[in-house]
Amino acid sequence: MDYLNEYNKWCESSEIDEEMKKELIAIKNDMSEIEDRFYKELEFGTAGLRGIIGAGTNRMNKYTVGKATQGLANYIIEQGTENKGVAISYDSRKMSKEFSLQTALILNANGIKTYLFEELRPVPELSFAVRELGCTAGVMITASHNPPKYNGYKVYWDDGAQIVSPTDKDIIEKVRAIKNYSEIKEISKEEAKRKGLFNIIGTEMDDKYLEVLKNKVLNPEIVKEFGKDLKVVYTPLHGTGNTIAERLLKEIGLKNVYVVPEQKDPDGNFPTVDYPNPEDKKAFKLALELAKKTDSDVVLATDPDADRLGIFAKDAKTGEYKEYTGNMSALLIAEYRISQMKEKGILPNNGIFITTVVSSELAKAIARNYNLECIEVLTGFKNIGAVMRKAEENKDKTYVFGFEESYGCLIGDYARDKDGIAAVMALCEAACYYRSRGKTLWDAMQDIYKKYGYYKETQVSIVLEGSSGADKIKEIMSNMRNNMLEKIGDHKVIGFKDIERDIIKNLITGEEKKTGLPTSNVLYYELEQDSWCCIRPSGTEPKIKLYMGVKGTSNEDANEKLEQLKQAMTNAVKGI
Repeated sequence: MDYLNEYNKWCESSEIDEEMKKELIAIKNDMSEIEDRFYKELEFGTAGLRGIIGAGTNRMNKYTVGKATQGLANYIIEQGTENKGVAISYDSRKMSKEFSLQTALILNANGIKTYLFEELRPVPELSFAVRELGCTAGVMITASHNPPKYNGYKVYWDDGAQIVSPTDKDIIEKVRAIKNYSEIKEISKEEAKRKGLFNIIGTEMDDKYLEVLKNKVLNPEIVKEFGKDLKVVYTPLHGTGNTIAERLLKEIGLKNVYVVPEQKDPDGNFPTVDYPNPEDKKAFKLALELAKKTDSDVVLATDPDADRLGIFAKDAKTGEYKEYTGNMSALLIAEYRISQMKEKGILPNNGIFITTVVSSELAKAIARNYNLECIEVLTGFKNIGAVMRKAEENKDKTYVFGFEESYGCLIGDYARDKDGIAAVMALCEAACYYRSRGKTLWDAMQDIYKKYGYYKETQVSIVLEGSSGADKIKEIMSNMRNNMLEKIGDHKVIGFKDIERDIIKNLITGEEKKTGLPTSNVLYYELEQDSWCCIRPSGTEPKIKLYMGVKGTSNEDANEKLEQLKQAMTNAVKGI
């Protein structure tokens, strides 16, 4: 794309409004900024859009959102499912409310019924609503845990999961086929209402969703008894979480829930955090301060669209608040829930436990222990949703638990995306249960390690922004793919997966076979001593991501091995 030519087109086009033109004229002498805004179109990827808010083809604005929505509308009409409707929700980010209304009205202009939440609501409730209302699709306006300057547009299909192949590719084709913004259809809200196309979802959906979650509690009496004393600090990080989280915890029996006051209300500026991400320890600063003041047991944070959960738990022996990775918190929930299901005789014989290629190997150990089939999928919860859909259609397997290392899990089949609200509830239930046994959540985590082995994992993200960064990411992946690593640090590589080329190679025997996974730009290294590394470009941010895991004989041994492996893998990539 000729970025300067495209910039001039926007400045001169009658299709672009005056406000946006003013924004562009203000940067007329900044060639690097013009290039970044116009060197490509903001890509409608396999789940939708994500980008910086602003004017330009490579930005989130009403034109890029409009084009995506018109493409989605064209696909729905082709399927003949416009009468089933589309559910729409949004988070607290800048322009989220405006983009959600715009999305609804463009769909309405195409004769497609919409159900728009009256106020912001979490991703998992949107996923639930798609299924509950029998919609053909769902749209969530969110950039998840990205910095404040971002927003995004996630598309869900009729099962409540984010779109997967071939639906994603077919919708992408429809979006790319729109060449002019004048092709985007328009209708007023008044006319859409008059035609019965524009509908509002009120608090009745909250009631239905929360009732389903409350029915997932395995030990309600223990929660009522020990929830009187358990102290919990929760922060929605200025996002959607507290539209329902505090209410849910109180309704299951928790009496001491402290919501961080400075972060309780939705605010797209995220004024108290640089990065509203529960994966980032700095995001917990105010929550940990409140926890110390209130002597709380558990500290929980959800991201702006409330599909991810971060946790700190108090170690009663030292008084310290211990940080959990996404693997740790999810697998603590998994071990608690699966063990209790087995104890109560409700663990299905054909149960499946779904994990991803970059998540902890501890998942496989837990699945083996409870005779569950462990299914490994590509990164992204939509891939977990795809397995759930197949199991539901074939009626041959029963979903028990699914998670990914990026701080997301799902405790039941009522939705098809990770659910930070349900995870908040499940962790609090687990805390009550272990309290009834004289243990803390940290004690419970140590018991899991003693039972299965000290599995530890970490991740490194290397940020490479702009067109030069995109080229560098391609170069790194190409070099890693074509120059086989024989060792990473002290670890010999014994197996290699190139998922893009659909190859698994055993480097000891030379045997090759297929991965059985959809094509994806992912490289995976199996190492000696139960260790592993993986590298892939981010699908939503200008980053290349490195993942690694080890198994140690103790916390100290595992931490030391992991640090060595992290340094070795980072050096290997940066050396390219």
